Amino acid sequence: MPRWRALPEELDPEVREFTEQLRRLVERSGLSIGAVADRTGYSKTSWERYLGGRLLPPLGAAEALAEATGTDVVHLSTMWELAERAWSRSELRHDSTVESARVARARAALGEFGPPQAARAGGPPGAVVSEPLCHEAARRTAPEDGSPAAAGPGGHSGFAGATGSAGATGSPGTAGSAAPAGPSGPAPQPQSVPRSTQPPDYRANAIPAGGPAARRRAALFVTGVVGALLVVAAAVLLLGVGSGPDTGRDTARPPASPSAALPAGVKCTGAECSGKDPEAMGCGGGRAATAGSATVGTSYVEVRYSQVCGAAWARITQAVPGDAVRIDAAADGGAPARTESGKVVRDADGYTPMVAVSEPGKAKACATLTSGAKGCTTPRGTPAAG
Repeated sequence: MPRWRALPEELDPEVREFTEQLRRLVERSGLSIGAVADRTGYSKTSWERYLGGRLLPPLGAAEALAEATGTDVVHLSTMWELAERAWSRSELRHDSTVESARVARARAALGEFGPPQAARAGGPPGAVVSEPLCHEAARRTAPEDGSPAAAGPGGHSGFAGATGSAGATGSPGTAGSAAPAGPSGPAPQPQSVPRSTQPPDYRANAIPAGGPAARRRAALFVTGVVGALLVVAAAVLLLGVGSGPDTGRDTARPPASPSAALPAGVKCTGAECSGKDPEAMGCGGGRAATAGSATVGTSYVEVRYSQVCGAAWARITQAVPGDAVRIDAAADGGAPARTESGKVVRDADGYTPMVAVSEPGKAKACATLTSGAKGCTTPRGTPAAG
């Protein structure tokens, strides 16, 4: 009777229960691992992995053990289905943990460089901010004491508060006193100009440095620019209408990548996956399921299908170097039929590149063994041809 090692602590409970059930079957039968390998057609190394909890056995291996030990195949197959789902969930959690660790390492590496140097506020070095001409004119016409200037008769500038009469200011003889009398009588007294509570807006009366001619040139320039913009807009509208309802603003956007919405780790979908390695593209493991199987000689052949990748491939286990396996995809819609082949080079298993299929029933796996045995799979649920 074999001495079992402790199962891995991280093993899923359903996978653990299934593995322990396999161990009990072997114990009750009194067979050694080598005898189990001889009766089931699966190698001793593979059974050591299966019974050690390091690898989930294929359904064919579980069914072969049930037949060798006189166990109900249906009950053991049901337990295998539950264990396979748990195994797939564990692989997905492992992939997510690895991805999170990679992101954490990347963030830590980026944090070593520190935050980018803050850009200086304001303009570039050496920039000089010029004052508007109207402000310069205001300084020239304003008195030194800060009171606003007011235009007097004849175009001369006066200051509010100095233009009133003697009675208004209380200081006769100033610039705002009464003028000498003329022939027809005394000259009229100029009215006092009230002091404004706010300085006048010189910007409203500012004249460009070039005079009225420069203003006209600026107006003509603005008019020309507006006209050119209107012409361009009209041309764009005419081109958009003439191109039909399917063209326009939306067609200018680059097409969205079909792999943009794929889960983390998945690198292709559909036709992109044809001819590529399923493991390298992230389509294997928990993202794939067995869509068809068959026992050819002592080897077990499967059609592995990944719904997220929209592709299938063939896998062979319990094989020997030189055994060949092939995946055939039927013509699907406008896509032609496609075939990919693989060969066992070492160990006891192998698989083919992927072919794009819309559903698992569109693919079939076939094996040609070095012993001369040949056979193909049928969809899951249909008995395999002898």
